[in-house]
Amino acid sequence: MDLLGNLKIKVNEKLYLKDPETSELGKKIILQSILLIDEIGLESFTFKKLGEQIQSNESSIYRYFENKHKLVVYLSSWYWSWMEYRLVLATNNINNPVEKLTKAIIVVTEKIKDDDNTKHINEAILNKIIIAEFNKALYTKEVDEDNKEGYFLVYKRIINQLATMIYDVNPDYPYSKSLASTIVEGSLHQHFLNEHLKTITDCSDLISPTDFYLDLITKALKK
Repeated sequence: MDLLGNLKIKVNEKLYLKDPETSELGKKIILQSILLIDEIGLESFTFKKLGEQIQSNESSIYRYFENKHKLVVYLSSWYWSWMEYRLVLATNNINNPVEKLTKAIIVVTEKIKDDDNTKHINEAILNKIIIAEFNKALYTKEVDEDNKEGYFLVYKRIINQLATMIYDVNPDYPYSKSLASTIVEGSLHQHFLNEHLKTITDCSDLISPTDFYLDLITKALKK
């Protein structure tokens, strides 16, 4: 989407010590952290290894991020903020509630392609990390404190936007938020199963998570 080139993704300032978007080193840290997490996984990822990857001292990374958890939450927050922009741009001029919800579900469940407007972030690879690792940023002992700090605000906002669209399609449906959160998080799970545990999902090269959730909402919201 070319319009994204004119937008700056805003992330909660409490997640970083220095905004990585303000320097070439900061952008390099973001770029290479995404590539390294995708290559070796979150458990094996350390600032020491990232420092070696960017050919800089480990201490230089700590000038931007307090710890690995903050960096991972930063990446997830950036992703969901980018997703929110895509969602708003895709649905803003649609008045028909069914058409609007359908378009929204396609946006939040489809396979992600890299956006050329963001040179230092490969959204396709970041999407792979979100699919595999987002629950590790969310399901932690610190989740309540992180939530109070507003780290998951955009993620929750996307779900509530989707819930509103569900309500607009069928105001009598009593579980709009539960259905919305199931779609957003469940689509990540279905993409993961399709990639790694194919025998316990109906998703395949021919059937996408988008197909599944469009079918689900059609039947769930049928009046």
